[in-house]
Amino acid sequence: MSFSGPEILLIIEAAGTFAFAVSGAMAAIRSRFDLFGIFVLAFVTAIGGGTIRDLLIGNLPVSWLTNSLAIFSVLAGFLFTLIVYRRINKLEGWLFTFDAAGLGLFTVMGTQIAMEGGMSPGIAVALGTITGCFGGVIRDVLAGEPPLIFQKEIYAIAAVAGGTIFITIVDLLGTLFIAQITGILVIVAIRYVAVKRELGLPRLQLPEKN
Repeated sequence: MSFSGPEILLIIEAAGTFAFAVSGAMAAIRSRFDLFGIFVLAFVTAIGGGTIRDLLIGNLPVSWLTNSLAIFSVLAGFLFTLIVYRRINKLEGWLFTFDAAGLGLFTVMGTQIAMEGGMSPGIAVALGTITGCFGGVIRDVLAGEPPLIFQKEIYAIAAVAGGTIFITIVDLLGTLFIAQITGILVIVAIRYVAVKRELGLPRLQLPEKN
């Protein structure tokens, strides 16, 4: 199976990388990290998921080592956060939009790369989910917080759904661009509904001790 994609997806990828870098930088500021710590958390949040994916499938060197756009996007997110962090709450709606789009793009792209590497559909979806979600997991762990995707809202499930739809459309229609856009939009839509309605998976609680 041969894949290629339009340049517009590179723009969305840059926006997603930017948003994840801002997310990591803000988590570091809330945890009172110094400037170096803020940059490191911004960086690992933006590239962490893709790095884990590339290592798992042996795609070396990992993508950000040969992709200057990713580095510039991280730097832009880091500098942007330093400039506006005192007013960042007023921008949460925009940041959520970029984050949701970034989750969608990175999940679909991760799934696509895994399929190109000959992985089965189930493994490809798993790797796409890792690409989209695990930068945030690393961010939360380094910031000393429970990972968001394990405790609040529907996040990883949105990535699984979008990756599955992407593969299904490619297999049935053979149309890559439609599959990419549909997968991204499904993930963004699920994230919007989950946040708006505060939807999450059921939680189990141990009985209280007498």
